[in-house]
Formats: sequence, C-alpha cells, structure tokens
Amino acid sequence: MEADLRLESSLWVGNKRHLAVLTGWHLKWTEADKKDRDKKTVFYVKRSNSRTSSGLLWRLGRTQFTCPSRVLRDQWTKHLRTALKTHSPLRPQRLLVFINPFGGKKKGRQIYHSLVAPVFELAGISSHVIVTERANQARDHLLKKDLTGFDGVVCVGGDGMFSEILHGVIGRMQQEAGLCENDPAVTLQPCPLHIGIIPAGSTDCVCYTTVGVIDPVTSSLHIVIGDSQPLDVCSVHHGPGQVRYSVSLVSYGFYGDVLAESEKHRWMGPFRYDYSGAVVFLSNRSYRGIVQYLPADPLMSSPRDKTRCLTGCGVCAKSTERLCTNSSDSASLYSSNSGPFSNDSEDEWVSVDGRFKSVSLVCMSSSCAKSPLGLSPSAHLADGTGDLMLVWDTNPLGFLTYLYRHTNTQDQFDLPFVEVHRVKAVRFTLAGEGEEAEDSEGLHGAMDGGDGAYVENGSIAGSQQHLAAGANGQMMTCEEKTTSPFTCGLCCSKAPAVSVWNCDGEILPFPEICCRIHGQLVRLYARGIEDGTFSKDCAEGRDECNRTCIPPR
Repeated sequence: MEADLRLESSLWVGNKRHLAVLTGWHLKWTEADKKDRDKKTVFYVKRSNSRTSSGLLWRLGRTQFTCPSRVLRDQWTKHLRTALKTHSPLRPQRLLVFINPFGGKKKGRQIYHSLVAPVFELAGISSHVIVTERANQARDHLLKKDLTGFDGVVCVGGDGMFSEILHGVIGRMQQEAGLCENDPAVTLQPCPLHIGIIPAGSTDCVCYTTVGVIDPVTSSLHIVIGDSQPLDVCSVHHGPGQVRYSVSLVSYGFYGDVLAESEKHRWMGPFRYDYSGAVVFLSNRSYRGIVQYLPADPLMSSPRDKTRCLTGCGVCAKSTERLCTNSSDSASLYSSNSGPFSNDSEDEWVSVDGRFKSVSLVCMSSSCAKSPLGLSPSAHLADGTGDLMLVWDTNPLGFLTYLYRHTNTQDQFDLPFVEVHRVKAVRFTLAGEGEEAEDSEGLHGAMDGGDGAYVENGSIAGSQQHLAAGANGQMMTCEEKTTSPFTCGLCCSKAPAVSVWNCDGEILPFPEICCRIHGQLVRLYARGIEDGTFSKDCAEGRDECNRTCIPPR
C-alpha cells in the first residue's frame, strides 16, 4: 500500500453518520451531518464480557460506509483488503473441516452449518467438509490424504475430536520429515497446519483453556482473522514405542480410575463421570510407584507464582525468545528440549518414591466450566514445560478438600499432602514387589490419627528442597508418607494393585510410561484467554478504534 494514500468517505455507526479517513493502516472517523447516500457494509469483530467464564465473547459487528461514487467505493474495498493481507498474513483461505456428529449433544452438524459456515462464507473462506462416521477417521485422513492447498484444519466436536486431529497433524509432519515419532529422544518437527476448534463436545477443555469461552461464534472469528497460538504437546511413551500425544492431562490413580469406571456405565451419558467419580472417591485407593522428573528452570516461572497465561503472555514470549536464540532453522526452536533422554542429563533427574492418590501431568491449566482456574492455574500454553502434581496418600476428607478447591479460587496446592513441580520430562515406574508388600504391611501402623497427618521421613517439600539445593540423582524415600487405609463396604472390595493412565480422556492400560514436553509443537487458531480490560478498548463512542475487520465483499 502506498505510504501517502489517503481515502475519505462517510461511515455509518448505528444511525449516525461519520467522516472516515483511511491513511495507510490507520482508520479514523468523526461524527458528521446525516445525509442519504448509498451504503457499503464492512464487518468487524467486537468483544463483550462473558457472564459464565473469564474470557471475552466475540461477535460480528457491522458498519456501513457511503461513497459519492462507485469508483471511490471500489478503491476503499481494494485497499482495505490489501491492508488485511499485509498485516494479517495468517488469515486462512481454504480449510479442511471435520465434523463429529456424535460428540456432546450430537449437534455438531447444526452448529457448523448455522453458526460457523456463514462466517466463513462472509470472510471468503472455502471449506472442504467431512462428517466423520467412525473413530479415528479424521486422523487417518490427515495421515494418508493429500493436504496440499489447505491453510488449516478445523474440528467441530469435543476434546476427543481434537485429539484425533492432533495425532494426525503431528504424525503427518513427522512422516514427511522422515522422523520416527516412536523414539522419545527424537526432536519432533513443528506442524505448519494450524488447528481450529469449534466447541461441540461435552467438556471442551482445550477450547476453554486457549480461548476462554465455549462459544462457536467466538472460535470461528478467531479462525477467520488468523489468530495463532503456539501450544506445547506432551508425548507419552511405553517401552520403545510412542503411545499418545496429550495437551491437557496425563494422570495415574484417581483420574485414571474414574475414566476406567465410567467406561462401564456409558449408557448413563455425561452423568457417568459424576457417578464414577463418587464411586472411586469412596473406594479411597492409592498406589505405590516411583516418579522421576526433570525439573525446568525455576528462574523462568513457577507453578505457585499466581500468574495466569493470558493473551500476550510474557512467560511464553520469553520462552520463545530463549529457545530461538542463535537459531537458524525451524527445528531449532525445539532442539533445546532434545536432551531429557540423553545420558548427559541423567544426573539432573529427581526421583520420588511413595504411595499416591494421583500423579498428574498437564501442559496447560486444563480449565473448564466446572473448574474455571483448572488443575494447575499458573500453567502456560507455550513455555516448553509441564506441571507435575503429586497427591500423596491421605484421608478421604483431605482428598475431598483438594478436589473441591478445583471448583473455586482456593489454592489446591496449599495442602500438606500435595506437591507441584514445573518439569520438562517425567518417568513413572512401579515399585518392586517386595517393597510393595512391605509398604502394605506398614500402612496399618503409619498413622495414629490426625488430620491428613503422616509419619514423615523428610518433609513433603523434600523434593522441592532437593531441587533448590541442586542435588544430583538422589532418591527420595517416602515409604512412611502414607495414611492408614480407609475402606468403604458399599463399593470397596480388594483394591487393585495398579491403576491406569488417563491420557486426554483415553485409557492407557500399562502403568510404566515416560513423558516428554515438546515446546510449541503445534499452533491453534486462538490467542489465549483475553483479559476483560480488552473490552474497554472497543467501547462505543470512541473517536478511534482498532477493531479487526472482515473485508467487504
């Protein structure tokens, strides 16, 4: 666009006429006398606060221009579109859309055709739509079919549908790069295709955490304007093979048991999760295991620093700058994370041995409507780390307190039986059979009664002190960090010796796994949760506005 370009015309805001001036990329308008003229409509994004979540709702606004001649009108249209292409190069032109007709309330088709498709058409986006008929159809399509010409992939569904898209996009990129994704030591290549999420599932955790609201129109507008949010991904491996990719939750113990129990009651619909949660809670199970983790740099951020990952997050931005220092190719951003499974880093691992209610790893806060702040409120979307949460064996009341704090603003980590660490990699193994038997016998004498008390062999914060001291490879023994067993005659028989892993809503039946965080491996059509103060910038009555426009057609 020419630097000295200046266009003037009339602009209608509501029933009031304004004089609009476009200079380069800057658009200003002032109120003028009302006159009857021909009008041209320009659509834009306007924000409003959501009453049900912390994010902002986006809606499609419209403004009418009037021009004294068709030539001037065409000039406005041409230069507005040129400005949008120049300053918003990531706006998609062609999208591959997968609709899950069975997810959530089974309204995927209706949501797309009534709310999303009209927005895409208005923005001039062409879409190739596929309605899935079986599980993993979207993943298989992305792995095998020609994707030339597509700018991004959109999933209309819930977290399960997103997981299919995630596996397909990452797997396709590694195939084209000639990499073996089954090797946990391999540095995975970032994926050029953006992923868009239109929420139509039961929980929609990923959408809630990356956008801040569960609203199909808001998500479609993020896609239209080409927002780009990098996202960390956790690869989960068992033995020599790659198992799953995860972005929201990998959990052993309580959350794994809830998922396994819920599979027995699928006929109950979404209510099966509440029912299964109550059954598993009353069973009061805990599991013995050894958790090893590779700590992240504590100077960068902490899971207890009370900060939230919002739009323009400084922690994620600094992580990108740090990872890109002295970089010369696209893969170098991720090469700094290639060391967790090398021999050189083995002495940096911290090991914890004990009985746990749950062992959980998240790459994001994992917030949702029922847990607005999430499992780890200060987790970040794109800092190349995950948050490891260890919940030691405790009495039912203490564990209930921990679970209840996920639904309010109280600190769920401010409990004596809970630890949280910011990590780059995690390994979990089972304790030896002899140790397990010895631990079971010792359970009956470890407690004298006390609110969540336990006999300590070093404090619960021991591994935090271990980390601060920078000790190398030391094993923490927490055999006595347990409570006396509690049994419920209604729903407890003999407790199972091992649990299963809940990996983004999918069951992994083998307990011994290793996890690795891959920094900014994929990108979403999102921008993180917007703070409510953003809405003030687009309040009515301002003389200037930086609204995001959809070009006139």
